[in-house]
Amino acid sequence: MIDDRPRGPFHTQLVRALVDVREGIELWPLWGMLGWNDILQRYRRSLLGPLWLTASMAIMVVSLGVVYAQIFKIEIDDFMPFLCVGLLIWNFISTILGESGTLFVGSESYIKQIRLPYSLYVFRFLWSKVIIFAHNFVIYFGILIYFRIWPGTAALCALPAFVLLVLNGMFVGYYLGVLSARFRDIPQIVQSVTQIVLFITPIMWKPQLLTHYNVLMTLNPFYHLIEVVRAPLLGEMPSWHNVVAVGLITAFNATVATLVFARFRARISYWV
Repeated sequence: MIDDRPRGPFHTQLVRALVDVREGIELWPLWGMLGWNDILQRYRRSLLGPLWLTASMAIMVVSLGVVYAQIFKIEIDDFMPFLCVGLLIWNFISTILGESGTLFVGSESYIKQIRLPYSLYVFRFLWSKVIIFAHNFVIYFGILIYFRIWPGTAALCALPAFVLLVLNGMFVGYYLGVLSARFRDIPQIVQSVTQIVLFITPIMWKPQLLTHYNVLMTLNPFYHLIEVVRAPLLGEMPSWHNVVAVGLITAFNATVATLVFARFRARISYWV
């Protein structure tokens, strides 16, 4: 049983938070079902159901790929796979950032009516985003087949890289979910920043185009998070800069998530 008393030394709060995480993991059948149900409810009674997500993403990839390949004077068979993978990963990241603010607030009815570990809501949220990414990932295989591209064994490195991306999404969900429950302006701030990040990150343009200001790309954490997954899927290995940067980002997000969740976990039910 989780003790929700808000008082006590930090190490006691940390232990309670870790127990919350453990109990949340043990309830994987429940959050797995709830995460899938969230998607089904969203597209209930529609003709294609969740496949609308894939259809809309495919249209975006093809449209932007044709237009931007002409603008940047890049061969479409070189640019289209780059754009496709970048948009798929960015959609996963931006969705987590944009919706983490409602992670606990949107589960108010559950939180106030039934005693469950708060981690369950984080896992439920993240699982639904992974399912959406898996649906959209079909587009990547379509691009490979159409342009007759084979990434080779390098593509295997994309799996552990994606696991790191999911872990970062979980950490972000923990602390953004808690802080947004207390400060309701945070989701709007995150949404505004996310819109800017889309245009300053090499997603719809190649890093080679940023010749004189590549330091801005190096200092962009989203570039590294995308590149460690994108490079293997395109048949290349991410640079050591990307790997080190993602390691530092993961450590930072894990630290913030631990501090915030341990310190304010017991107040979530009062804030939602």
